[in-house]
Amino acid sequence: MPDPRPTPHLARLLANRAMPWVALLAWMALGLPRAIANGSPRTRPSFLFLFADDQRADTVGAWGNPSIRTPSLDALVRRGMSFRANYCAGSNNGAVCIPSRAMLMSGRTWFRVEPSLANVPTFPEWLGRHGYRTFATGKWHNGRESLARSFRSGRSLFLGGMSDHARTPVMDLDSGRFTHARSAAAFSSEEFANAAIDFIRSAPAGEPFLCYVAFTAPHDPRNPPAAAVLPYYRKRPPLPANFLPQHPFDNGWMRNLRDEDLAPYPRTPEVIRDQLAEYYGLVTHLDAQVGRVLEALASSPHGAGTVVVYAADHGLALGSHGLLGKQSLYEHSMRCPLVMAGPGIPRGRSTSAFTFLLDLFPTFCDLAGVIPPTGIDGRSLRPLWSGPAKPPGWRDSVFLAFTDSMRSFRDERWKLIVYPPTGTRQLFDLSRDPHERRNLAGSPGHASREHALLARMRKAMAEAGDTLPLAKPAPRPAAIDLSTRYTRIPDREQPAWIVEKYFRSTSSK
Repeated sequence: MPDPRPTPHLARLLANRAMPWVALLAWMALGLPRAIANGSPRTRPSFLFLFADDQRADTVGAWGNPSIRTPSLDALVRRGMSFRANYCAGSNNGAVCIPSRAMLMSGRTWFRVEPSLANVPTFPEWLGRHGYRTFATGKWHNGRESLARSFRSGRSLFLGGMSDHARTPVMDLDSGRFTHARSAAAFSSEEFANAAIDFIRSAPAGEPFLCYVAFTAPHDPRNPPAAAVLPYYRKRPPLPANFLPQHPFDNGWMRNLRDEDLAPYPRTPEVIRDQLAEYYGLVTHLDAQVGRVLEALASSPHGAGTVVVYAADHGLALGSHGLLGKQSLYEHSMRCPLVMAGPGIPRGRSTSAFTFLLDLFPTFCDLAGVIPPTGIDGRSLRPLWSGPAKPPGWRDSVFLAFTDSMRSFRDERWKLIVYPPTGTRQLFDLSRDPHERRNLAGSPGHASREHALLARMRKAMAEAGDTLPLAKPAPRPAAIDLSTRYTRIPDREQPAWIVEKYFRSTSSK
């Protein structure tokens, strides 16, 4: 029987609500004869989606970090395509992973989707409607209802934002019902890898699947297994190139914020290098579990026909700019890894074209031959590997928005960040200053550049439906005094040794 699915180009025509009858005629005239000529159904790929939590884009060895060990990711980079300018599109609250995952699942910017994913289809749900067996394990931070309708089944699911990796609360999903609530039997990354491996081994041949594996590493608490962290304790990772003891001005997210309270001010090289060692240990342990899952896939009947995607929900500061968390619009916090490998995807290739996590929804649809739903803001990534390096009409800029505190706009060279509450601005020449260390805003010779970027930012805001005023009539002072003592209270998920090391044996400023 011929494959009745339209080609990706015709799928986009079909999605055009303005002329549905023209699209239908186009498919009948072009798509059906092509399908008949092929003589057999096109094999649809399965998808293995490996998703990390809080992983900086510069923590992949093959992407240029000589201080971290990620052999499994390095191998994936060699056999796939790297998207080196991939972003989370911002956040409407300090728990950045919630809107990030909502944008990933819906293909929409956070201005047009609720954190609960109410009233919009998710990409697992959409693939499930079109014949895919859908399975999930790991973290889900967008509510039970959206999880239950997104996947046919799930095992070792963690509903929440963070947990001690050694005692993660998990449950299973079966036909819309949550069952078997328990404490995970293994360290979080191992628990989720075990569930993914069991699914892959049991998945029936000939039925395409989506296996979604949402790790909670390397999110804090930064308590990796001893074997993973000991090499980094023996040789502490170097400080970030943009390390500072304290952020130079008040960005609105510096005090009494859980992420920032994980170390005292001023940040010291010793504390940051220790936390980097523990963070790198989590990444290396996660990498080993990724390797186990990929080995299971390769030895299964599904190996050759599965597209593997590795990504993370956003980055993290960890000493960069004097910050620890992800509540900023610097590159280290909004940029995140994205690697794809599998049938039809070139090996060992990379692109610097601007991409977003929300592009993955239409990409999955494109690869599966499924017409995406209306209202999607993302775009398929396929043109980035099937055509010229930067296809005509591809994005030439990135607009990012964080709560009502920050807005940023960048092109291939210049980046402007605006902080409306204080009226502060930052302008960076990323071609010469990729670590965003030298603020050129207000300096002689850059006024016209700053003005032009601000105009482009306003245009991007209007297109996104962002109505935040970029200037306040009475901005608050940008200076912040962190010399007064205040109590840093550890959250309940921090293990006792972390509480002792970072809260009791260091200054409580």
